[in-house]
Formats: sequence, structure tokens, C-alpha cells
Amino acid sequence: MRLAELSDRSGVPTATIKYYLREGLLPPGRQINATTAEYDGTHLRRLRLVRALIQVGRVPVAAAREVLRHVDDESLGRTIRLGAALWELPQGPEPDEESPATATARAEVDRLLRTLGWDSAREIGSLSPVHRSLVALVAVLLRLGYPCDAELMAPYAQLMHEAARRDLDRLETLDSDTEKVELAVSSAVLFEPVLRALHRLAQEEESARRYGIT
Repeated sequence: MRLAELSDRSGVPTATIKYYLREGLLPPGRQINATTAEYDGTHLRRLRLVRALIQVGRVPVAAAREVLRHVDDESLGRTIRLGAALWELPQGPEPDEESPATATARAEVDRLLRTLGWDSAREIGSLSPVHRSLVALVAVLLRLGYPCDAELMAPYAQLMHEAARRDLDRLETLDSDTEKVELAVSSAVLFEPVLRALHRLAQEEESARRYGIT
């Protein structure tokens, strides 16, 4: 398809597509002549991902470029490729190493991972921005006087592990590793808010079942 058709099918203005091409967010099309290129379904798919990152996730262009660089890095193994792309997304807070609560939180997170048998997560540890964010969030709860230990977190972590299995099951229906990583990144931006809304809706439903709606 030509640029105009790519614009029509994607809903992205041609000027925006040209901007994405200049910024390296969209791979160039197959050059037909000096002024015309041809695009295909991979460009449509990539445009959806770029729009999810920039328009919905509010990811800066430079950060989006880094996410996509890892998405396209075929030299990486599947797990590292997926992790590297997701780590480039905006993350939560960093631990406050000056706070005594941080050491307690880190110990509780480590105890949680040992209890669950999440050995890979323990091995990666503080290299993961997600791990660091969890430590920081637990530390905040502890500083404010809210209980948040391994026993409290374990049942929730097990539910999240089941969600992760379902995520990976979805990825396995796709043909290429690039498609798998693209879906994982877009789901992190678009579907995680759906899960949060479902959690809150489930709380409302359970409250109504237990206590009524009056």
C-alpha cells in the first residue's frame, strides 16, 4: 500500500506518519522510486503500537524509540528482549535509600520471592526497575504505618502470576518474536489500566454482595 492508503487504514494523518518515519519510530517502506514507497501490514501493526505508546501511554518520543529498538533487536533472547522493551517504559518510584523502611521493604520483597519460588526475579533483583519500584512502594506503605509484608502480598502475587500465564498464552498464538514483544508492550500500556479497573469493579461487586447496596 502507498502512504495515503496506510494513513486511511491506520487513521494516522500522513504528516504524522512522516514524522514517525523521520524519528525512527516506523521502519521505512520498500522504495519503489525516488519519491514513492510501499508499506505493508507490519507498518499498520507498528503504527498501532506507536500510537499506544505516545498517545495513550504519554511516552516521550525518545523513550518510545528505545522501547522499539529493543522490540526489533533480534540478537536478544526472547525473555531478555521482552524484558528490555518493557523496562524502557515509564516505571514507578525509585527506592529512597536514606529511609530505614527501604531495607525492611527490600527484605520483605525478597522473602516474598523466596516463598513463591520466583528464582529468576530474585536473581535479577535490583537490576529490574519493576523490582525497585515494588520495594519503593512497599517502603512507602510501611512508613505510613500500613502493613505490607510477604504474607500479605503472596496471595495477590499468585493471582498476578496466573494473569502472567494468560498473557504469555496470548503471546504464544503469534508467529514471530517481534509480534510477541509488540503485543506485550502494547498490553502493558493499554491493558494494565483495564485490569486495574476490573479490580476496582470486583471490589464494588464483592462489597455489594457482602453488605448490600444500601
